[in-house]
Amino acid sequence: MSEWWRGSVTYQVYPRSFQDSDGDGIGDLPGITARLDHIAALGVDAVWLSPVFTSPQADMGYDVSEYTDIDPLFGTLADFDVMVARAHELGLKVIIDQVLSHSSAEHPFFRESRASQDNRRADWYVWADPNPDGTPPNNWVSVFGGSAWEWSSHRRQYYLHNFLASQPDFNFHCVAVQDWLLDTMRFWLDRGVDGFRLDTVNYYFHDKHLRSNPPEPRNDVQPAVNPYDMQDHLYSKTQPENIGFLVRMRLLLDEYDGRVMVGEVGEGRRAVQVMAEYTTGPDRLHMAYSFAMLGPQFTAAHFRKSIEGFFADAPDGWPCWAFSNHDVIRHASRWAEHGNPDDVARLAAALLLALEGSVCLYQGEEVGQLETAIEYHELTDPPGFKFWPDYKGRDGCRTPMIWDDSAEGGFTTGRPWLPVKAPQLARNVAGQAGVAGSVLETYRALLAFRRSTPVMQTGRTRFCDLPEPVLAFVRDAEGATLTCVFNLGAAPLVLAVEGVASLAGPSQAAVLTGDNLSLGANGWAYLAGAAGLLSVPTRHA
Repeated sequence: MSEWWRGSVTYQVYPRSFQDSDGDGIGDLPGITARLDHIAALGVDAVWLSPVFTSPQADMGYDVSEYTDIDPLFGTLADFDVMVARAHELGLKVIIDQVLSHSSAEHPFFRESRASQDNRRADWYVWADPNPDGTPPNNWVSVFGGSAWEWSSHRRQYYLHNFLASQPDFNFHCVAVQDWLLDTMRFWLDRGVDGFRLDTVNYYFHDKHLRSNPPEPRNDVQPAVNPYDMQDHLYSKTQPENIGFLVRMRLLLDEYDGRVMVGEVGEGRRAVQVMAEYTTGPDRLHMAYSFAMLGPQFTAAHFRKSIEGFFADAPDGWPCWAFSNHDVIRHASRWAEHGNPDDVARLAAALLLALEGSVCLYQGEEVGQLETAIEYHELTDPPGFKFWPDYKGRDGCRTPMIWDDSAEGGFTTGRPWLPVKAPQLARNVAGQAGVAGSVLETYRALLAFRRSTPVMQTGRTRFCDLPEPVLAFVRDAEGATLTCVFNLGAAPLVLAVEGVASLAGPSQAAVLTGDNLSLGANGWAYLAGAAGLLSVPTRHA
């Protein structure tokens, strides 16, 4: 079986915001096909599409009402086939989202399940009787706010929804549900997709006994913006039975050559541990990612703890690291306090692409795109409405891809579904293409270096003991050695280098003179031939 995914780089496309081909202001499959050359020219290995399936779009496609068809908003199955064929012509693998933990409330199976307590799909979703006083069966809360239980007056029971009330959870304790979902995956495998990104992969099973969750032990004195963060979700997700379904999915994919699964682990302090558990051995997920590097932490200690923690728990597992995606504030904005935004964007790219594991890039980060400031009247994201203004939702990272500096950034000839604003227009593909040192050209150079340097794809990692804000580690593979050094701070510094070394590949604000490596603000360098030991900084530059 081909293991092309080890050390691969995947580019995430958010279809609503990538390229609109028909002027309705919403991106679509023909638009994606027209822009695949840009993705291929970056030098990535695969493209991941967020959901394009039939959906009422209550959660922007993560509420599926038909699992084996394309929503007319995005095109047709024929458009999908054209897109896959073109991607394959360009040497790109195609990974599609699979939202298996829940469906839309408009799915015909949920309507049938809701109709009575004794129909053929009565147990396909998670139903529970009320307490004697009419309250829900336990204290589980929704990620999007409020109780995770919704009352059905017709069935006289509550149903579980970990997200919107219009996103009821499948009952994975019902084997028929598992069988049917596997068949929907087979449909897309037979259609030629190269793999799946599995949404909320640790949410499939719930505790059969419906035990209440305990409080989150790390709670602050003040309540959280979202009460979901105040619980330790021991029983509502990440159940032991999940492993068995991962094994069933892996058996399905192993029937096909070179197919891959990458799971999204929605977990808190145990995220890296669950990533490791879900990728250990040859019969589970190929890769997993979590939100471990998608938060505000930008310290050497945090990055080191995440990497070392994963491989300590799963020496034979495989992670997929990302700094941005469609659910979080873009990292160029999230980490802006640590330096000039473009310098931080280039530094982040150099760090991410040097990490052991595979990598996922989010559309727009290759031009250093910033979070869009969204006003209330521009909102579309449900949790944004729920928690405004303390949490403004995810619209700010989902605004259209900016291709040029025209009125709507070359995204559409109509009115875009989310606004295109001046700070985003300033960072566009056409304006950076061919410009030496631009964020875009830095990404292209880094990706080319990674592809031509096997140790960056599969080499093991040894960290160097250095104080903040320096992060340094050595990648080793088959006699090749590469030392990766990053100044995460805004002040220049000098490091003493022990051993023979030379600069290799792209760098930023880095000068190697004799035994000294000078790194400017947010500077970074790759060193070939180094012994891998860097002393404590000797002085500030």
